[in-house]
Amino acid sequence: MLIKLEVLEKIKSGEITVQFRRWRRRTVKAGGTLKTKVGLLQIGAITPIRAEDVTDADARRAGFGDGAEFLKWLDTMKPGELDRIEVGYKGE
Repeated sequence: MLIKLEVLEKIKSGEITVQFRRWRRRTVKAGGTLKTKVGLLQIGAITPIRAEDVTDADARRAGFGDGAEFLKWLDTMKPGELDRIEVGYKGE
């Protein structure tokens, strides 16, 4: 799961607690960790979701202004199954 440094910093600070990914095959699993440039991320629940079911609150937790901004971003992503992924900073 590639995450931009700007987003990683916001996950580390707790500002972002959710990520959304479209993929053909998951590359992370619930309960696992992900080594990044800012340290280890803890992967929480991974829930399949339809784009139209993403709430404004979830979009904001992922760093978007609202659901409309999220949908605009999603249109730029490649096709695949959409998942809602809980993330948190675990440490160095």
